[in-house]
Amino acid sequence: MTDANITDVDATNTKVSQTESVKPVKKARVVPVTFKIVISFALFILISNFVTNYINLIFNRAELFNLMNQLLIKDLKVMYSYCNNQWDIFQFDKNFEDSIKGIEEKGKHELKNEKAVILGIKPDGEILFQASRIQRYKTFNDAATLGQMVVNLKNETDEGHIHFQFNNEEYFGIYKYNTKWEAFILRAEELNEFYKESRTIFRNISIMIVVITILMATIGVLLLRFLLRFIRVFTSKIREMIESQELAIMDLSKASNDDITYLGAAFNSLSSMVNNLMYIFRKFTNQDIVLKAYQERTVKLEGTKRELTILFSDIKSFTFITETLGTDIINLLNMYYDTAIREIVKFQGIIGSIIGDAILAVYGVFEDAQLNKSYQAILTSYRLQEVTASLREHMKRIKANIEEKEGVLTPEQMKMFKAVLLEIGVGIDGGQVFYGTLGSYVRMTNTVIGDNVNAASRLEGLTRIYKTPVICSEFVKEDIENNVDNHGIQFVEIDTVMVKGKTEGKKVYWPILGSDYDAYMKQQVEAYSEGLKLYYEGDWKQAAEYFQKCELPLAEVFKIRTQEQCPNNWNGIWEMTSK
Repeated sequence: MTDANITDVDATNTKVSQTESVKPVKKARVVPVTFKIVISFALFILISNFVTNYINLIFNRAELFNLMNQLLIKDLKVMYSYCNNQWDIFQFDKNFEDSIKGIEEKGKHELKNEKAVILGIKPDGEILFQASRIQRYKTFNDAATLGQMVVNLKNETDEGHIHFQFNNEEYFGIYKYNTKWEAFILRAEELNEFYKESRTIFRNISIMIVVITILMATIGVLLLRFLLRFIRVFTSKIREMIESQELAIMDLSKASNDDITYLGAAFNSLSSMVNNLMYIFRKFTNQDIVLKAYQERTVKLEGTKRELTILFSDIKSFTFITETLGTDIINLLNMYYDTAIREIVKFQGIIGSIIGDAILAVYGVFEDAQLNKSYQAILTSYRLQEVTASLREHMKRIKANIEEKEGVLTPEQMKMFKAVLLEIGVGIDGGQVFYGTLGSYVRMTNTVIGDNVNAASRLEGLTRIYKTPVICSEFVKEDIENNVDNHGIQFVEIDTVMVKGKTEGKKVYWPILGSDYDAYMKQQVEAYSEGLKLYYEGDWKQAAEYFQKCELPLAEVFKIRTQEQCPNNWNGIWEMTSK
C-alpha cells in the first residue's frame, strides 16, 4: 500500500472516530465541576476528620484506661484495708454477716458507675461478697478467669489485671488475694459503661463535623459557583453550539481575569478561526455539501444517480468583451455573478461550476425543496435575465452621465460601452444524472455528470440562433406541467433539433412567464405555432406566410429557412452543424 493510500485511510478513520465521539456528547449529562470539587473536598474533609477523631478517641481511651487503672488500684487498696479491718472485727465479735454487710456497704459507697462491682471471690468460685447495684450472684461463672487467678496464686502472684465475663457483660479490673478472708478481692468496671462517655463524645463530635462540613460545603459551593461562574456560561454556550452545530463567540465582557477566562478567550479565538474557515468553505462549497459535512462530520468520495434539472447560462460575445476590457473583465464578471449566484441560491439551486463566462446550476439536490426543481430553474433563468438587464441599464446611466459632462464618447469608449452591455442565454434540461463528490481525500470536488448536462449547454447555444432568452427541453416542460399546479408558464415549441454529436432530434421550447404572455404575445405565438406546424409538414411556402406575420425574433430564422425549397427527405428535424 502506498503512502498516499495510508494517508487516505488514516484520514477516513480519523473522521469516523470524530463522528463517533461527537454523538455521545449531545446526550451526555454535564455534571458541574463545582459540584465535583465540593463533593471531593467534602469527602476528604469528612474522612480525615473522622479518622482524626477516631485516633483521638483511641488515645483518649488509652489515657482514660490508665487513669481508671490508677483509680481501681486506689479503690482496691481502700477495700483491701477495709476487708482486713472487717476481718479483725469479725474475729472479735464473730458476727460474719455484719462484717460482710459492712464490706458491701463500704464498697457501694466507693462505686460511681451503675454497673461497677467489688467482688470477693473464693478460689472455688463462691462469691463471698458483692458490692454493686446490679443483680446479686452466688458464684463467679467465668471459670477461665477464675482458673487463671488460682494458677497465678499458686505461682506466688496474688494480684493483677483481668478481663472477665460477669452479669453477661464484659468487665475489666484488678484483683488482689486476701489471705485473711481467703478470697480474691476484685474491683472492676463494665467496659461499655466505661466507654459510654467517650462514645457519646465521639458521636457528638462526628455530628458536629458533619454539620460543619455541610455548612462549609454549602459556603464552598456558593463561593466556587461565584469564582467558576463562567464555566457554567461556557458549558451552556458549548451545548447550544453542539445542538445548533454552529460555533459562536462567548461574551467575556464580565469575566474575571483568570485562567478560566483565558480558556474562554482561547476558545473564542479557535471559534473565530474555524468560523473563518467555514465561511471560506461555504464560499467554495455548495450548501448541500456543507450541510452533509455538519451532519456526518465528514465528506466522502461518493455519488448517486438522481433526477435533477440543469441550468446552463453563458455570456454572449465573451471573446469581444475579453479583448476589449482586458483584466477589467474580472470586475465586470464579479458584478454580474454576485447577484446572479444569489438568485440561483435563492431558488435552492447549487453551483455546479463557474467557467469564465458560464454558470452551471443544479436544481433538485435538496430533499426539503419547496418548489419543483424545473420550475425553480425557469424562475431563476428569468431572474438572471433581469440581472443582466439591470446591469445594462446601470451602464447606460453611466454612459449618459459621461456624455453630459464630457460630450460624445470616443470610439474607444464606445467600444468599451458595448462590451459592458452583458447579454446571456440560458439553456435548461434535466433527467437522470450522476451527482456526487469526485477526486481524492487530498483534493475533491462536487460535480454533476450526465448527458443532460451537455444538453443544457447545447440548448443555451440555440438561444443565439432562435433569439430567445431561455430554451428548455421537453423534460423540463413535462416536469412542470405534471407536477406544478397553476404554474402560469406558457411553453412555446420552437423547433425539433438534432444538435451536433446526437443522432436523434429533440423538441425545444421557449418558456414564457404568465406575466409576459399578454394578448399581443398570444397572437404572435399562435401565428408562429401555425407556421411551425406547416413547416413540420413540409409546406414551407405556406409556413413562410405565417412566419412573415410573426414579429417575434425567433421567427427570423424560419423566414430565412423557408425561402428555400423543402428538402425531399424532410423529416421535420433540423440538424445543427455547430455547437
